[in-house]
Amino acid sequence: MIEATNEFVNLTAENIDSEHLCCIIRTKKQHPGVEAKRQWLKERLPQGHVFRKLNAKATVFIEYAPLEKAWVPIVGDNYIYIYCLWVLGDAKGKGYGKALMEYCIEDAKANGKSGVCMLGSAKQKSWLSDQSFAKKFGFKQVECTANGYELLALSFDSTLPHFADQAKQMRIDDDQLCIYYDCQCPYVYQVLPNIQAYCEANAVEYKLIQIESLSQAKALPCVFNNFAVFYKGRFETVNLLDNKALERILKK
Repeated sequence: MIEATNEFVNLTAENIDSEHLCCIIRTKKQHPGVEAKRQWLKERLPQGHVFRKLNAKATVFIEYAPLEKAWVPIVGDNYIYIYCLWVLGDAKGKGYGKALMEYCIEDAKANGKSGVCMLGSAKQKSWLSDQSFAKKFGFKQVECTANGYELLALSFDSTLPHFADQAKQMRIDDDQLCIYYDCQCPYVYQVLPNIQAYCEANAVEYKLIQIESLSQAKALPCVFNNFAVFYKGRFETVNLLDNKALERILKK
């Protein structure tokens, strides 16, 4: 593993309880989503999961893992999978995103990996890292789904990852609103209560399906980063939903 510099810090078993998680910046008051993610990370760090962030109170971080251990229905030998690369607010334009991506790529090379991959889309979607930024580093589309999601990869040895076969089906045998999620994203804890309240107030049948293991994640019937929505059996989005987005889906 490449050593962290003073400008950035990697979460470890020793510092994870004291370091803030910059997905959501909060005061000292505990946030249920942040604490759930902290626990999720504690279980993943021994498996090679990396959460690297600016050593400051800011939303600047990259999160990645060995593809074999990544909670996504993507298959490949000896790859790294990037879940998130975020630089927000005043931190933009200072080269932090470039530094984080370069760190990930060099980390992969130092550990003898075959490449790095990530989820993208033909048209940039919310809650996905900027694929146009990734393509500046040589990431290329290696597979796509019928509804425009892409698997982007930077290969070091010409081998390529791919979506698991069932992930390309994008359908389930259930007409209800079905939402798959895990505890990796702390924002999930903010949107789920709103979705529940909306559905109950409007007599909408729904299912919230928590993904609690690697095997469950690898077997999902759709692309997934930590959230996926189905309605009338069709896959709709990996975006977290506010009420307006939920209404648009339910009107289809």
